[in-house]
Amino acid sequence: MTSADSDTGLLAPGWTASPAAAETGDAAFLRALLDAEAALTRAQAGLGLVPAEAAQAVTEAADPGRFDIASLAERARGGGNPVIPLVADLTRAAGEDHGPYVHRGATSQDIVDSALMLVAHRALGPALTDLDRCQRALAGLAAEHRDTPMPGRTLTQHAVPTTFGLKAAGWRSLVLDARDRVTAVRNSLPAQLGGAAGTLAAFTAYGADDATALPAAYAAELGLRAPLLPWHTLRTPVADLAGALAFTAGALGKLAADVLTLSRTEIAEVADGGAGGSSAMPHKANPVRATLIAAAARRAPLLAATLYGSLAAEDERPAGAWHAEWEPLRDLLRLVGGAARDAAELTGTLRVFPDRMREHLGLTHGLIVSERLSAELTPVLGRARAKELLTRLSRRAHEEGRELGELLAAEDELKDLDLSAAGDPARCTGSAGVLTDRALERP
Repeated sequence: MTSADSDTGLLAPGWTASPAAAETGDAAFLRALLDAEAALTRAQAGLGLVPAEAAQAVTEAADPGRFDIASLAERARGGGNPVIPLVADLTRAAGEDHGPYVHRGATSQDIVDSALMLVAHRALGPALTDLDRCQRALAGLAAEHRDTPMPGRTLTQHAVPTTFGLKAAGWRSLVLDARDRVTAVRNSLPAQLGGAAGTLAAFTAYGADDATALPAAYAAELGLRAPLLPWHTLRTPVADLAGALAFTAGALGKLAADVLTLSRTEIAEVADGGAGGSSAMPHKANPVRATLIAAAARRAPLLAATLYGSLAAEDERPAGAWHAEWEPLRDLLRLVGGAARDAAELTGTLRVFPDRMREHLGLTHGLIVSERLSAELTPVLGRARAKELLTRLSRRAHEEGRELGELLAAEDELKDLDLSAAGDPARCTGSAGVLTDRALERP
């Protein structure tokens, strides 16, 4: 078995072959760890703390191709993290003259945390691109179907008419909320540098007059935000990242849940344009991408809960709380990256069937507009009488399979009223069109 064999995603079709897979694999983490080590040496060289040639030598030595991932993973058990064996290998690779400058003044958590932030930053870039693809596709659907009437459903039952445009605009609003949260958290991801207990003491011992300048220089080398304080046990960055990722999974999960419902055989108001097949039933066209998004939405909250639980980290550096973050954070990045990819593909190829939606408006024989009819009849009959009449006739319409409008027209007290507009579901969508327009104004 090679080191790649354990990281192929055989049981994870939701993120396999996505940009997130490439940016969160073991090779990507190794690259980030080496980038963090090389950046530390360059930052110290920039402040005159180590020779410039040492920074160059360490940077050149930090080539992922020179390191054995499987060996690093096995040796990581000795100290509980991969940085300890990595530093040993990188020190040898940098050579006798420059090796002593590798990792100087830092602690393992400085490197792992900084590498985690690098991986997150890199993985979230493609995810944001896919979220933008998704919102643009949804904007097109919302505009195209601004006035496409369909049944609104509450507690699984037909409620009042709505439009598919408003539904698509709602999906887009959630995607934009996710985009904004992910963008904000990505821009705030900080480097980590504090030394053994968060005091920067070792850097002072190595000659830094003002060690507090080093974290900012280090962050600049990494392209991350400069931290106000070392955050070894102040895990706001990880918690914020967990929240943004869990929200994004849930936002996309709402879209997927609706598509799964609306694409049921007996509903068939929409269909996944890239539907998948079945191993046993040749006729099946399964909404696979919506299914994978829904699966991600179910897993994400518990992964985020682990990261939130790690906020309760003791002392200046914790035992266990920090270590518990690594795998769930990677899983979250993968799940959300894969879900964003699938959502962009799903919405870009979603098939919409307006005729089917219009057909379903008539399933309840006009009962779907009873609220509107009540509003029309109350000024004429009074509230109590209008409610009593509609309740009685609605029951008859349901039991006899007759149209509510037909039964109303047969009532003597209503013979002079024109209820055609109030009885047409397509003309009873309220302010759905205006709300859709308003939603589409959001960039």
